[in-house]
Amino acid sequence: MADAELAALSPLPSAWFHLLLALAEGDRHGYALMQDVAEESGGDVRLGPGTLYGALKRLLQLGLIEESGRRPDPELDDERRRYYRLTPRGRRMLGLEAERHRRLVDLARAKRVLPRPRTA
Repeated sequence: MADAELAALSPLPSAWFHLLLALAEGDRHGYALMQDVAEESGGDVRLGPGTLYGALKRLLQLGLIEESGRRPDPELDDERRRYYRLTPRGRRMLGLEAERHRRLVDLARAKRVLPRPRTA
């Protein structure tokens, strides 16, 4: 999927963006993703199972994530869990979408909707 094809997916649904962000730190299973998204968003984004697994299914279809073959020690993990990770194109999509968000924040600052960052 070329960058132009990735750009056509933008803007990503909020849940997808948050899931890709959570996976940027490494492989995660579904429940851990739900927890990470809730924590990283300060509780503003809470994914229910239907939203989570629907989003994961679509992200898999688009090739933005894949199932991970790596698993933690079976003694520490439930073998029924499926682990996911970003693909290289998923990381590119995340970068494109993060850049889009940065431009929006810059615009909001230019229009004095948000304060400009303080310089040290």
